[in-house]
Amino acid sequence: MGEKTLDPCAIRADFPILAGRGPTSSHPLVYLDSASSAQRPQSVLDAMDDYYSTTHANVHRGVYAIAEEATRRYELARTTMGRFIGAPLPSKEIVFTKNGTEAINLVARTFGERLGSGDVIVLSEVEHHANLVPWLMLAESRGVELRYLPMREDFTIDLDGLDQVLEGAKLLAITGASNVLGNIPDLGPIIERAHALGALVLVDACQLVPHRRVNVAELDVDFLAATGHKMLGPTGIGVLYARAALLEAMPPFLGGGEMISDVRLDGFTTNEIPWKFEAGTPPIAEAIGLGAAVNYLESIGLEAIAEHERSLTSYAIAALTDAFKELTVFGPAPGGADRSGVISFAFGDVHPHDVAQILDEKGVCVRAGHHCAKPLMRALGVGATTRASLYLYNDEDDVDALIAGLGRVHELFA
Repeated sequence: MGEKTLDPCAIRADFPILAGRGPTSSHPLVYLDSASSAQRPQSVLDAMDDYYSTTHANVHRGVYAIAEEATRRYELARTTMGRFIGAPLPSKEIVFTKNGTEAINLVARTFGERLGSGDVIVLSEVEHHANLVPWLMLAESRGVELRYLPMREDFTIDLDGLDQVLEGAKLLAITGASNVLGNIPDLGPIIERAHALGALVLVDACQLVPHRRVNVAELDVDFLAATGHKMLGPTGIGVLYARAALLEAMPPFLGGGEMISDVRLDGFTTNEIPWKFEAGTPPIAEAIGLGAAVNYLESIGLEAIAEHERSLTSYAIAALTDAFKELTVFGPAPGGADRSGVISFAFGDVHPHDVAQILDEKGVCVRAGHHCAKPLMRALGVGATTRASLYLYNDEDDVDALIAGLGRVHELFA
């Protein structure tokens, strides 16, 4: 059998929003902002609607039929997500959070409780604020030292001094795929080296899990954060994977109902993992929607998605740079280091917000700004970029629409 291929035209039919037009444009909607938040297929919308219509009840509490069914669907979503990323114990090692940012904060506030002055955490210069600010907060409150892996001229993370930077470190927290540059580090050797030097590893995989096959057991990663809304699922649901032994040793993140097994006036006993970290009523419908999103991604195939993105990204970068000499792409060239479908660029001296506004008039949705990566913007020497991000429902026609819209930008500002 040949490799599974992807038909973006057929896939778009699964996404109701992509059949319409933008609210400010008579043009068909061209959605190129999936790195910010991906769209949802009908199957995800249906799964959440069915829960609300037939099965809504709180989980882990009622003994009546729909409460037990709600619990079953919620926990099925947990094991579905766990199997999707290769968790050895999917029912124990997946903690549902509000988003990927909360997942990283959970680690910073619980694992980080053990750290203090003299301890070291290693980050990279290309991190999203979600994998930077929690550690800056920890450095301020606990006195830990932060070290940084720099960015090379080719926009990849410089690993030449990895051993020196990791010396004495307790944790390496690194992106799995940059939301600005699109580069995807080869995590396996990095994690292996960090472990050899005594550091645990957290991967911010919010931009990786929706686009590449990830297996936490094969990578031997200790912590991994992901978020539902970037992988065709709903907002309001994130995921923390952590080794069971680490979760057992970490104190709870939030206090309240559900995260306890007993409460007395003089103290409490925590629940078993993963519920120890899920205080209060959880995002039940959102978890069910996330499970449906995983099923959809698996029906398409992560390998097919990755190959489609590689091909389309190569087409897009070549077409953009051929069409506009004033356009500069920030990120590795396709064909070399693995990269996602994130394409950040400067269009001469035109402010990214002006670029995005003119594109919106043509129905083309792109992101403009610092992309929650201000230190990286400073390293690039810019205040902001325009970012087009490609996913499984995009094709060459979408890229051509982007180029046509940028043609209008050129006319107005040339």
